Amino acid sequence: MSPARPATSSPPPPEDPPSSGGPVRTVLEPAEISRALSRIAHEVLERNKGAEHLVLLGIPTRGVTLAQRLAERLAAIEGSVVPVGTLDVTMHRDDLRRQAFRSIAGTELPEGGIDDKIVVLVDDVLYSGRTIRAALDALSDLGRPRAVRLAVLVDRGHRELPIRADHVGKNLPTATQERVRVRLREIDGGQDTVSIVGGAQ
Repeated sequence: MSPARPATSSPPPPEDPPSSGGPVRTVLEPAEISRALSRIAHEVLERNKGAEHLVLLGIPTRGVTLAQRLAERLAAIEGSVVPVGTLDVTMHRDDLRRQAFRSIAGTELPEGGIDDKIVVLVDDVLYSGRTIRAALDALSDLGRPRAVRLAVLVDRGHRELPIRADHVGKNLPTATQERVRVRLREIDGGQDTVSIVGGAQ
């Protein structure tokens, strides 16, 4: 493993804008999230024609957990281990001047690095695209992959940059004042859910 930057106990701020609260609507239940991840795993293998040269890099916080779950599914389908790492994007964000203090979650690459690999970035929610832009910048400091692809559990639209996901669990149209909340049992306890907070009930 490559050296990891020290991790902190508090997760980095989500890409979604702050919400003043409001009604909560659950849009994905545990079984639906599980099916979405299984479908993404099959899509990744189909596009890559197998698991060879694949590396999964989760974007903290929940992207790391999702990457680990995807790796388990890939191993179950293909019978081979797909390396998993983490990619912290904090120092490459374009809003550091507005909010200088952000927790650093740490970057840890699998043994063998990312040179000439097919890197699949994994995140929970794709929104403006700015987190992924920061991830691409962070990745360029670490090596030269053969290709970079993006897998997200939820794409909620409202892109501000020309970035799209290659693999999407659920396209979820939202209003800008709404917030998409992803809860995973490994981090949050309880059941896996995806909810929309705010907006009309």
